Amino acid sequence: VTKKSLSVPYSRYDQIQSNLRKKRREILIFLEHTPTITGGINYNKNNLLVSENFLEVNKIDLCYLKRGGDFTAHESGQLVIYPHIDLKKRDLSITDFLNIFMDSIRNSIKNTWEIEVVYKDSDPGLYLKNDPVKKIVSIGVYFKSYFTSFGAAFNIGNDLKTFSYINPCGQKGENIVSIESLGLDTGRESGFVEIFSKEFKKRLA
Repeated sequence: VTKKSLSVPYSRYDQIQSNLRKKRREILIFLEHTPTITGGINYNKNNLLVSENFLEVNKIDLCYLKRGGDFTAHESGQLVIYPHIDLKKRDLSITDFLNIFMDSIRNSIKNTWEIEVVYKDSDPGLYLKNDPVKKIVSIGVYFKSYFTSFGAAFNIGNDLKTFSYINPCGQKGENIVSIESLGLDTGRESGFVEIFSKEFKKRLA
């Protein structure tokens, strides 16, 4: 099952993923979030560059999560991909799943915008192949009882402002890029979603 993109508070998704996990219900969800900073289980408090009061005044949510990774940001115009997959039922290892997920995103970006991105083990995410310090997709998948949640945040039409309040995954905020900042057509997002959905589901089968 695939659910199309909606804009929801991040805390609402956290509730959704918990319920889906209990039911082990497989679904592929595409969302946008209201401005939010999230910290994973490996977060470093020094990578949050503003106070919690500043975030509250500017109506930016702060959520601490069980997913991997450090701080990252979500905002309108960013596409977040949430695959909820039962690895046990599909006889997939974590490595198998991550390879399928990353390859599907990478290939779909290339087929949609004709740009090449590469994966980094040292700082999980997808980076521009021709400028590998520039990050365009952040990764933070949660695995529990062989069921996945959380996923990948793909910067498409977001203005990247929220990233200026953190060192995203410990890196410099200015190294975060989007489809829009690269001067490419953000209107192709729906095409990307269609291509990705087909490839991801085919690879899982």
